[in-house]
Amino acid sequence: MTTSTEHVTYGNAVCGIDGASLQITGCRFSASPLCDNFVDILMNAIAQTDTSKIWSDTDEMSTVYRGRDIHVVDAVRAFFTGAEQPNVHMTMEATFSKGCPGDRDADVYLDENDELANAHMRNKHFPVRAKIALYPMGVDDYMHHIAHVVNHAIDAGIYSHTAHYNTYLAGDVQDIFDYIAWTVNYCGSNIHHYIFEVTLSVHSPSVSDDEQ
Repeated sequence: MTTSTEHVTYGNAVCGIDGASLQITGCRFSASPLCDNFVDILMNAIAQTDTSKIWSDTDEMSTVYRGRDIHVVDAVRAFFTGAEQPNVHMTMEATFSKGCPGDRDADVYLDENDELANAHMRNKHFPVRAKIALYPMGVDDYMHHIAHVVNHAIDAGIYSHTAHYNTYLAGDVQDIFDYIAWTVNYCGSNIHHYIFEVTLSVHSPSVSDDEQ
């Protein structure tokens, strides 16, 4: 006896043709504080992040924010800076994206006001290391966009080095997130569909804060 298996379908999705008509930027992220009270740290950071200008959802694996790019990055910045605890090693994996042909006009709040809901979190400073990887989709000149983004990190003074499959950054958390905000805006304005992978690390025992 055979049973039929239902497969997914994305219709005639073509990279370069947005599946959503709205200008939706999204970020899905997972943070990992390496300490016994990690649940309290994560839940407090989620609760303290003002998500009034974006759509948000948290499940057992990760959290997703969707909305205008400036408000999505603002909320991710607030979550990470709010979750940081002195002497607690924490990493966070984040995927920013816009223009996926499989996306749809749902689960989104596009606030037209440019005032940032979490601007007060810009007053918190600590050293961070990061690695990034940009994937411009459906374009022939993708290396041009990758080089432009890496060169901006060099100009911003946060570039550390390039390794296989990643570019490494180091600097103050606010400088790192200013760079993320710039990259997300650049990609959203110049590439139909992009994926921007970011890994953040703070207070790693293998790297002293003075070396960040």
